[in-house]
Amino acid sequence: MYQPTPTLTVNNAQTVLEAGLRAIAEGQTEIDLGGLSVVDSAAVATMLAWQRAAQRAGKPLAFRNPTASLKSLITLYGVDELVSVARAGEHQGDLAHH
Repeated sequence: MYQPTPTLTVNNAQTVLEAGLRAIAEGQTEIDLGGLSVVDSAAVATMLAWQRAAQRAGKPLAFRNPTASLKSLITLYGVDELVSVARAGEHQGDLAHH
């Protein structure tokens, strides 16, 4: 499971985006966001770009363990329905039903 760096802000979003895109291209279907300690709106934009890339490739993608601050930004920007945030105990196969 791909895990981005602890910081995902406008200052490093391009580098983190590219690393995530490589992980998706290599077959990763989950991204663990639990290690993020510093985020800004660029984190949400990066998640949306990862989601679009996975959809274009016909692959499922789930985000696991989003931090409270990241959840808050996702809600603030109204993109809750656009990103597949896995609930605790939910497995990748379960996401196809959402």
